Amino acid sequence: MASALLTSNVPGLALVSRGKVRDIYATSSKDHLLFVATDRISVFDVILKNGIPDKGKLLTSISLFWFDKLKNIVQNHLVTVNIDEMPEEVKECRDQLEGRTMLVKKAKVIPLEAIVRGYLTGSAWAEYKKSGTMHGIRLREGMVESEKLEEPLVTPSTKAEQGAHDENISPETAAQVIGAELYAQVAKISLDLYKTAAEHALSCGLILADTKFEFGLIPSLDGSAEELILVDEVLTPDSSRYWPVAGYCPGKSQPSFDKQYVRDYLTSVGYKKGFESGPNGDGEGWGISDTVIQETQTKYRATEEMLKRSS
Repeated sequence: MASALLTSNVPGLALVSRGKVRDIYATSSKDHLLFVATDRISVFDVILKNGIPDKGKLLTSISLFWFDKLKNIVQNHLVTVNIDEMPEEVKECRDQLEGRTMLVKKAKVIPLEAIVRGYLTGSAWAEYKKSGTMHGIRLREGMVESEKLEEPLVTPSTKAEQGAHDENISPETAAQVIGAELYAQVAKISLDLYKTAAEHALSCGLILADTKFEFGLIPSLDGSAEELILVDEVLTPDSSRYWPVAGYCPGKSQPSFDKQYVRDYLTSVGYKKGFESGPNGDGEGWGISDTVIQETQTKYRATEEMLKRSS
């Protein structure tokens, strides 16, 4: 098995941050950043100690597909993926960065994740079982796990700093955090994106159960206002739940093409929040077996192939 790129190294550029998956570098342009998708994988907001080989390339490929398909709904931060059009320092690291790097517009990131749910699953199902609600939104009685919602709903969460956990919040709280007018815009665009993506996914044999979008603000062309754009990755197996249409059966958890498989594995070997440093408190963190690594890579690659097959 090929080795995973856990940490990128671009000596000629200043590192801005290392996120759960992406390394972000400043460039010679004040308006642009370099995003490098590594092969790190995070589960339950914890970065695992081993990664998935080529995952960063698959995430980049899938994001590029969706950026292009959804550009009529909202613009995005992509400038180029052509390394020949990037700073010289990037070209010198071509072997490391090819296929996993985007030059993007620098944006003021909105401190919110817009999660759109079309099915009752994950943390939403856990909340529903306790209170009959989803992010504080009252749902009808008698729903079962993995059931399709009557209409997709935007269920926001906080965007936590690395090492902290995102927290589900109500739409009302989200509107207070970023302002009612901006939240209404984010929610509408998120629903439009989800509905378009879900329709395409269904034509490819995939159910898009839920996904999250992140947005930023950039100056408009005339500088008189701020424009909302889509940032980070979009509709990848890292940020979305994809289920196979074949065999879909409400009332239980579904097989998936996303990192739910890794979550389930960690839970099966004893993972609990609060024990992020490892099952024995040894400080080395949680890892996954070679079998889980290989299967996860296979699932991500299958998602890419299925989504592009019918495009």
